[in-house]
Amino acid sequence: MITAEHLTKRYARRGRAVTAVEDVSFTAQAGRVTGFLGPNGAGKSTTLRMLCGLTTPTAGAATVLGRPFAALPNPGRHVGVLLDAAAQHPGRTGREVLAVSARLMDVPAARVDALLDRVGLTPQEAAARVRTYSLGMHQRLGLAHALLGDPAALVLDEPANGLDPAGIRWMRELLRGFADAGGTVLLSSHLLREVEAVADDLVIIGGGKVLAQGGTAALLAAPGSRVRSLDDPALARALEAAGHEVRLDGALVTSAPAEEVGRAALGAAVVITDLRPATDGLEQLFFTTTARHGREEVPA
Repeated sequence: MITAEHLTKRYARRGRAVTAVEDVSFTAQAGRVTGFLGPNGAGKSTTLRMLCGLTTPTAGAATVLGRPFAALPNPGRHVGVLLDAAAQHPGRTGREVLAVSARLMDVPAARVDALLDRVGLTPQEAAARVRTYSLGMHQRLGLAHALLGDPAALVLDEPANGLDPAGIRWMRELLRGFADAGGTVLLSSHLLREVEAVADDLVIIGGGKVLAQGGTAALLAAPGSRVRSLDDPALARALEAAGHEVRLDGALVTSAPAEEVGRAALGAAVVITDLRPATDGLEQLFFTTTARHGREEVPA
């Protein structure tokens, strides 16, 4: 389990205090994949760095498996971290990168080749210098490194970046299998459809604050409807007259269920051209939730 409790981080910039993360609290449960989402500059990377002991919080605390990251003995044996796939020695081969870490973690050397095979790096690729790797190969090596200590938890920032469609599907299956075996996965990604496909829970932040969190199914099952018609103003008036809330967000978004929308449209003699649940998947939930929180000028 991974827990953030009232995490806050402020920086001094040009003589003034800038808040990158403010009072962020959430829990990533064992046996589940938790998607950690937000626009660029929302504070995701700063939060992950605080969880992993790389950035000191101004306030609040974080624990991994019940302890602060820095208090974990041989932390790589407990939590696998991938925050920057490019942060690997460019002059070493892929196999050497893992072999050095295996010695430091006191992991059997045989696990290196087993993991290279598991993440799909061929013997020729494993023998190549890391400086020659593509972005996708960096990601595979980074994930192998995160898995090297056979950890109980994974903290991953954009692990599918640079992977082709087959690689993205492979990544999804690997993370799903890790969680199903009892592991904890905290996953930050901009690939919303992939997060929707694998995440059991979601935490969405913007402007350094938590905007929404909960089970994926519950968050995507928001009541109400999104509707388009040949006369949206008339339909909006009919829905409001029936006591339903209505707002414009590319289409009419209303608290009315589909059946009530149909009745209002029939009564107003308005032709409906599109009608669907208010939250049309994770992408719609993300943009609706973060609409007021664009890219923030704070450390990411």
